[in-house]
Order: sequence, then structure tokens, then C-alpha cells
Amino acid sequence: MARFIAARLGQAIPTLWFVSILIFGLQLLMPGDPALILAGEERGDPQVLAQIRAELFLDRPLVEQYLRWLGRVLAGDLGFSWRIREPVAAVILAKLPVTVQLALMAFAIACLLGIPAGIASALWKDRAPDWIANGVALAGLSTPNFWLGIMLILLFSVHLGWLPPSGYVPLAEDWRRSLATTVMPAFVLGTGIAAVFMRHTRSAMVQALAEDYVRTARAKGLAERVVVAKHALRNALIPVVTLGALELGTLLSGAVLTEQVFTIPGFGKLIVDAVFNRDYPMVQGVVLVTAVLYVVLNLVADLLYAVIDPRLRTA
Repeated sequence: MARFIAARLGQAIPTLWFVSILIFGLQLLMPGDPALILAGEERGDPQVLAQIRAELFLDRPLVEQYLRWLGRVLAGDLGFSWRIREPVAAVILAKLPVTVQLALMAFAIACLLGIPAGIASALWKDRAPDWIANGVALAGLSTPNFWLGIMLILLFSVHLGWLPPSGYVPLAEDWRRSLATTVMPAFVLGTGIAAVFMRHTRSAMVQALAEDYVRTARAKGLAERVVVAKHALRNALIPVVTLGALELGTLLSGAVLTEQVFTIPGFGKLIVDAVFNRDYPMVQGVVLVTAVLYVVLNLVADLLYAVIDPRLRTA
């Protein structure tokens, strides 16, 4: 197992280095001159613009800028936000708990709804449960997040008064109000992913249930629940684990529309504000953290593969 983990880490390091080059190159694609934005009313003064560019090292060659930025990143310094004049790392650490809580709640809802529905759909293939599950999944995929969010606010906040319509309360401050403020946006995000989980779980389970080892297990007289849970489901989980890592990474990168509807101060709103204000250090910091989270989640998925199927440890 140690060699397996070391091999996966060896693949992750060059991936992150290549991603760092792409992230730094984002500033070349962003329109506008940040010096003009930071200069404000003095943007017409060439000396002021030259001073700002010198302070931000924007007048240096790109290679020098990249090496300087990479060295600071490796030391844990993501720079200062050009817009709010605060350390990027501190801002990200302040927003990260919000995004992680929302992502984990949405992911849990997706797993609890999607995977059991996919299993039931495969077990009753081409029968009523299968048709119902597929219909609900199609509806979940087709429903826009912003529309579903608004409908939930109208129902549970305006008409019933059960939940707050927007805002966020940290878990450490009041865990009950924190869950109350995040359950609706988590449900909005989770239902769409649950539909995807249902379809993939159904497909993998249908294929697994048709394999020879499942027919052999049934021929031996094993209980159907043992055949489904121990033999079919365990092998069907591998593509679902892959999908889960990708979807959780997407959630952790921020959900712009859902955060806007429910006024959640997460990564989605942060990255949008940074892009509109040409705040390069903030954009680079958020995208880099997101990329690292994706790599970590894929590493966790690889480890889960080895737990599910020990034969993969030698791959």
C-alpha cells in the first residue's frame, strides 16, 4: 500500500507544477490593466501607473514574475489582494469553511438520494421503480439551480417560515442556525448531483448483476442482499467513486448561482468578484487551492479503489 500511495503522489507533483503554470498564465487572458484599476482617479498619471507596476512587479519579465510567485506559494504565501489589501491566504481560509460545509452537505444529500435510487433502479430494471427513478433523475438534471432555489425560498421561508431565506451563520457560532441557513442551498446542489449518481450507479449495477460471479453467488444459495451488497455493489462502486471525487471537487470550487441566490459567502462569489476587479493574486490563489483540492480528492479516490478492489494496488 505504501508503494501504491508513493506512486500516486509521484504523479500528483508534476501535475500540480503544470497546473501552476496554467494558473499563472490566466493573467495574460484577463482583459484590462490592473494598474489602471488600482490607480483610481490618478489613472491618467503615467508616474503613478509606473510606480504601481513596479510595486506589483508587473514590469518584470513573465518568467521572473512566475518564479517569484511560485517561490512565495511554496512558502505558503499567496500574496495580497489588490482590491481589499488583505492576504489572499487569510481570505481563502475565511471562506473555506463555508464552502466545505456546503459541499459536504450537498455531497451527503447526493449520496443518500442517488446511490440507493440507482441500486433500486438496477434491481427492478424495466419495472415501475426503474421508470420512477429515471423520471426523477431526469427532472433533477433538467431543473436549473437558481429556479429551484427560488422555489424553495418561497415555500420554506416565505410561506411556511421554517428556514431563513438567505445568509450564513458559522458552525462555531450557532450550529443549528448554521444548518438552517445551508440546508436549502445544499439540497439544491445535492439534487442535481444525486441524479448523476443515480444514472451511473444504475448503469454500473446493471452491468455487475449480469456478471458470472453474481450468477455463481446466487447459485451457491447466498441471500440476495449479500449478493447485491457484497458482490455486485462493491464492484459497481469504482466508477461511482471516480464520479464522486469529480463532483465533490466541483462543489468545493464554488457554486456561483446557488451562492448568489442564497447569499452564501463562499468560493463562487469570491472568484467572481476577483475576476471582475482584475484581482490577479486572488484569482490565482482560489484557482490554485481548488486545483490542489481536485488532486487530493483524486488521490483519495485512488486509495478507495485499492480498498474496494485489492488487485488495483499492484497497478
